[in-house]
Amino acid sequence: MDDFDFNQFPDFPELFPGFGDELFDRPMTEDEDGIIECPFLTLRDVVLFPQMVMPLFIGRERSLAAINAANTNHENLIVAAQRDSEALDPGDDDLFTIGTEASIGRVLRMPDETTSVLAQGRRRVEILEFTQWTPYIRVRARVIEDIDKWQPNTEALMRAVRVLFDKVVGLNQNIPEEAYAYALNLDEPGWLADFIASTLTVPVATRQEILEILDPHDRLQTISILLAKELEVLELEGEIQSQVQQEVDRSHREHFLREQMRIIQGELGELDVFGQELNELQEAIARKNLPEGVRAKTEKELARLNAMPPMSPEIGIIRTYIDWILDLPWVEESADNLDVRNAAEVLDADHYGLPRVKDRILEYIAVRRIASDTMRSPILCFVGPPGTGKTSLGRSIARALGREFVRISLGGVRDEAEIRGHRRTYIGAMPGRIIQAMRRVGTRNPLFMLDEVDKLGADFRGDPSAALLEVLDPEQNNSFVDHYLGLEYDLSRVLFVTTANYLDSIPPALQDRMEVIEFSSYLEEEKLGILKQFLIPRQIEQHGLTRKNIQFEEEALQVLIREYTREAGVRNLEREVATIARKIARMVAERKRYPRQITAEKVRDLLGPPRFIEDIRLDEDEVGVATGAAWTAAGGELMTIEVNTMPGKGNLILTGQLGEVMRESAQAALTYTRSQVEVLGIDPERFERRDIHIHLPEGAVPKDGPSAGVTLALALISAFTERPIRHDVAMTGEITLRGRVLPVGGVREKALAARRAGIRTFILPRKNERDLMEIPKHLRQDMKFVLVDRIDDVVKVVLQPSDGGQREP
Repeated sequence: MDDFDFNQFPDFPELFPGFGDELFDRPMTEDEDGIIECPFLTLRDVVLFPQMVMPLFIGRERSLAAINAANTNHENLIVAAQRDSEALDPGDDDLFTIGTEASIGRVLRMPDETTSVLAQGRRRVEILEFTQWTPYIRVRARVIEDIDKWQPNTEALMRAVRVLFDKVVGLNQNIPEEAYAYALNLDEPGWLADFIASTLTVPVATRQEILEILDPHDRLQTISILLAKELEVLELEGEIQSQVQQEVDRSHREHFLREQMRIIQGELGELDVFGQELNELQEAIARKNLPEGVRAKTEKELARLNAMPPMSPEIGIIRTYIDWILDLPWVEESADNLDVRNAAEVLDADHYGLPRVKDRILEYIAVRRIASDTMRSPILCFVGPPGTGKTSLGRSIARALGREFVRISLGGVRDEAEIRGHRRTYIGAMPGRIIQAMRRVGTRNPLFMLDEVDKLGADFRGDPSAALLEVLDPEQNNSFVDHYLGLEYDLSRVLFVTTANYLDSIPPALQDRMEVIEFSSYLEEEKLGILKQFLIPRQIEQHGLTRKNIQFEEEALQVLIREYTREAGVRNLEREVATIARKIARMVAERKRYPRQITAEKVRDLLGPPRFIEDIRLDEDEVGVATGAAWTAAGGELMTIEVNTMPGKGNLILTGQLGEVMRESAQAALTYTRSQVEVLGIDPERFERRDIHIHLPEGAVPKDGPSAGVTLALALISAFTERPIRHDVAMTGEITLRGRVLPVGGVREKALAARRAGIRTFILPRKNERDLMEIPKHLRQDMKFVLVDRIDDVVKVVLQPSDGGQREP
């Protein structure tokens, strides 16, 4: 230290006060083993390196007593850092064992009643023991001398460290430039490492690690790594700062130029377009009838807009948001037409049949007329096969009520934001489909048709069906919150009507919010009425044949229904009528003779060969062949079940593309038959010597369900008792192993399919008797319905007496 020339750096004493001060010169009192005993001072958040000068701020009484004792006895101090800087009274376990011997310089009292001490580090020491704790701490420590031996690459390492330190000083404004000059004059690697460590802004733990490295070469190598990391961080900070400064300069320049342009436009008398738009927005907000909370939010956004420069990128976002608020109907409503008689006439004029649905709508209108203020709008769900008029009925309801109609197709929607909208933090954010439709329709009480609600999906973007819960729940849709608006919107006055083909895919929670109304497939008589009243007049008009006096005979319409379509609704039926109308229109355009009276033969000539074969009943009674009735999405159909036995080992063979449930029904029917051998007079050994083959024709068509159980059982019993089954009887019902007949679904469609095929006796479970009320009375008059509880009852009606012949066993 004495070899350092301070005259080369006149400002250095101000930057590093105390170097060369005589107050630091105090005698060293180590013994021959290098052991010294001195007062001890604990440091918080500070590490003092040898040869370095540092001001220490003293606040604890014990620390001040140690300094006073060192000054009084002309002793040095030993200082060491605390492991935990928050500890107020640290013990020996709370202190690092490697510290520094320090000389005390100036002692100054500060205005905040603390004491500032200027201390200079001398040598590294290792604390051996604490000899005194009160009134101040004294310790015995062993002096650690630096190793003077240089390694071959020490000089190169020092040069590399100086280069890195030069770059760090140039980028770090907290380190004075004179620090690099001082580092150039340090020729000892340990001293150079200690000096750089004391200038860098690093954690106390890192500084302590450097203090505890006794080999100067290793210490310098650690400093090299620290300098490289610090340089990387400083360069990155410099790049970020440069980019920020460029952006700030560009914004200031743009703002300055726009202010100049605004002033110039004002001097020239040109219009301030932005200011004019703001005035128009303010007038529009004042005219718009808004709820109090919505008005406060809108005015707040307008104030933000007014405070921004005209070309700010956020102006468009705020302006679009305000426009959405102003365009939405917050209090605007359309007047309801609550004339029940008029509504009934409108519904009957637009749709044939559907009495249950029409009655429900008329009930709603009647209640609204009596209690308009307390009545909540129902959430209706029309469930049924395609083409049965669900969506078109929604339009008719809106027309009957005098409300606006809006339709949203939910098929394939998988993003929750489609319902609730996107938050305004996203680029291109917009409200969900609900709010978009409300803006488009312009009133807050439209009829909302949510089509294909059963075809909603879910993926990583959320579950739209869960988002619909808030929309369709009468308890909470009066405060629906769209993510884009961030405001409560009242949907309680909307009449929601949803449509679905199946209920199975609709979540139970969503089903619970809706009143389900089922649409059955149309009967043949209903299709005839729809053809005459709606489809034929519409297609005649659309094809320009109104004046051509085209007439369809009743038999021609039946041929269209039975031979060219097989569906639950009437979409394909209308397409076939349109095909006939197009062919006639072409004849008219080509000035050819065209038919005015459309007969059954003319339908076949115009449409080609029949596409479907009408259900035909069996011609005669047969053993092992039974006629069942099945339900399909297109209505009811007859189904023939054939059972044959052959020599074998009792195996059961099932063919005809049967589903798992129908296979189980066949197993149950066989088990029941084998359990009743004594009652039925069947030789039990035949089951062991014969293989059983059950087949359902039309093998390309998948078949499943439990309702064929009765038919399967009767076919098996007939095959083993050799008693023929009546060919003019159809049956349906599920069976148990005990022979009980359980109720099934689709009775209406099944019974009418049997009637259409000429069957006049229909067997069904007794618990399905209530379903017969859904069949029109005039269609039930020429059919006999036999209600049964057990298979025994069916056997008495269906099986004919044996012809007395004997088959081979």
